[in-house]
Amino acid sequence: MTGDAPYDVTYLPLFYEDLADAVDYIARRLQNPQAADRLITAVEAAIAERQKSPAGYQPHPSTRARPYPYYPIRVKNYVVFYVLIDHVMEVRRCLYARRDLPTLL
Repeated sequence: MTGDAPYDVTYLPLFYEDLADAVDYIARRLQNPQAADRLITAVEAAIAERQKSPAGYQPHPSTRARPYPYYPIRVKNYVVFYVLIDHVMEVRRCLYARRDLPTLL
């Protein structure tokens, strides 16, 4: 792959669980299935856009020693977190932005 090529993207099961929980909460608890669908679309679009140049952003500050820093993508009221491993963008979490993120990462 060349430096201009998009990174490959992989997703951890935990990301899918996080996203499903968020969508379920919005659709059922808040009774707004259209907003839940818009969140999925926005998350997909944000990841696809970031895939083009994922290393060009600041890592999320962390007090934990990590082999790979977490990078955030803000999407509506949520934050998608990914790490870069070689030429792979591994999407790990999708968390509500107002939660205590340091304890969840």
